[in-house]
Amino acid sequence: MKKQSTVNTTGLCKTRILAIKDTMEILSGKWKFHIIGTLLLGGKMRFMDLLREVDGIAPKMLSKELQDMEINQLVVRTVCNTKPITVEYEITEYGSTLAPIIDEIANWGISYRNALLKKESTVQG
Repeated sequence: MKKQSTVNTTGLCKTRILAIKDTMEILSGKWKFHIIGTLLLGGKMRFMDLLREVDGIAPKMLSKELQDMEINQLVVRTVCNTKPITVEYEITEYGSTLAPIIDEIANWGISYRNALLKKESTVQG
């Protein structure tokens, strides 16, 4: 059997760990996945529409999270020339590459919830 090079494996491992760390820093927090998922499904949305859709988020927190995502080029902010001024947010092309990850997280969450409910019903019944 051929022995794998420790240097290659270690280098690959460090690269993956760094990539995971970067991803977690950019997408960290309670709200970013929810906001991104909402924009992926809803398309371009005004601030107040997002506030209504992202259940439980405070306006200040939504504003902060959107600013972070704009800095990281996941969303684009457009100020509309209306009275009163409205602001729209849209997922960027790069942000839309998160769609498969969001879908997998949603699928995992559905499966997990179903497994817990199934387990709970067998314990009670």
